[in-house]
Amino acid sequence: MPPVTEIRLEELDFASLVRPGDQIVWGAAPPALVATLLEQRGRIGPAEVFLAGGRIRPDETGGLGFTSFGAMGNRALAKAGVLRVIPAHLSALNPWFESGILRADVVLVNLSAADANGQYSFGTAHDYAPAAMRQARIVIAEVNDQLPWTYCEPAVDSARLDVIVRTSHRPAQMAAEPAGPLEQDIARHVAGYIDDAATIQIGIGAIPDAVLAGVGDRRDLGIHSGLITDRVAGLIEQGVVTNAKKPLDTGVTTTAILAGTSRLYAFAHKNPAVRLFSYAHTHNARVLCRLDKFVAINSAVEVDLTGQVNAEIAAGVYVGGTGGQGDFVRGAMMAARGHSIIALPSTARDGAISRIVPVLKDVPVTTPRSDADIVVTEFGAAELRGQTLEERIRRMVAISHPRFREALQREAGAL
Repeated sequence: MPPVTEIRLEELDFASLVRPGDQIVWGAAPPALVATLLEQRGRIGPAEVFLAGGRIRPDETGGLGFTSFGAMGNRALAKAGVLRVIPAHLSALNPWFESGILRADVVLVNLSAADANGQYSFGTAHDYAPAAMRQARIVIAEVNDQLPWTYCEPAVDSARLDVIVRTSHRPAQMAAEPAGPLEQDIARHVAGYIDDAATIQIGIGAIPDAVLAGVGDRRDLGIHSGLITDRVAGLIEQGVVTNAKKPLDTGVTTTAILAGTSRLYAFAHKNPAVRLFSYAHTHNARVLCRLDKFVAINSAVEVDLTGQVNAEIAAGVYVGGTGGQGDFVRGAMMAARGHSIIALPSTARDGAISRIVPVLKDVPVTTPRSDADIVVTEFGAAELRGQTLEERIRRMVAISHPRFREALQREAGAL
């Protein structure tokens, strides 16, 4: 094929680009390309897909196999039993593509329109695209002129683009869930570990948003995270997040993904104070441990009395994955004054079951108890680092829901 071919979406023929047995890879899903691929799946022969997002319906899978590192964006596929899961820390994905452990025959990428210098941008998500692109036989780019143009390291290698399809549509919007009293209680306990000049890693949801809402009186906070939300943009504008005291990427908010709304996208557009890196940097423990006062805040499906964390399976179905939790936990534990916090409500199903359990059974251990640091519920914080199993049990029971404490204490005797 010529170095770069520009075609209209309606002219895109995946049957001429995908060979039977190919592995098709995307991270941040280019929506028009993915929709077209699914429509044409019956004509391309058997192929595999490695994906992060895309929200594929089970009835759209015929002829294609789907694999991911978790079910965060594709719970419907997991529930239907058609998503194969590779346990993987996000920090491993870039090197696995580079070494060929993970194949990337055809790569689909989502790009913003080129700037005045002809440089494209990954827009809202960097992830593992650069490594996959380097190994691909063919790279197909959806260039959406409504995506924000963001500073990316590494930058998009335009020489690796084979086909460009131009589109124009509003980027996906991810508004924060509203925080109620429970989430605010959890956030208040978490915020107690965030000092001035700390660098924060945060996720998406009501609890992370409530945490960020509660640190407006801090000074010179930094952000080094797998994703950032609208709330981060607000903290930067307020002068709370300056990144001035970060030992590396000083003055820059470091992230892999923009997980917000048009408010965040407009803020990040051509803003040199916000920089998107691949997982090889954002999730690299050798980088994270240099951040000194690094506070990693993650969640879980359940935590047992010794500090083991399950963040992957609920009721027998994959709802998450290993993801970045292990990377950030280990990085925070290695940082000189770091903290790793697992924050979760004490119960689920409207209080019917406890999320603090005696011991994890028949589920993956996403984070081992040897990496346990701080577990937070609405009832307080259990500091587990350096504590004996007996003391851990006492502290974990204390932050469980009062309704379950007697049973947990009783079952702890059998551990």
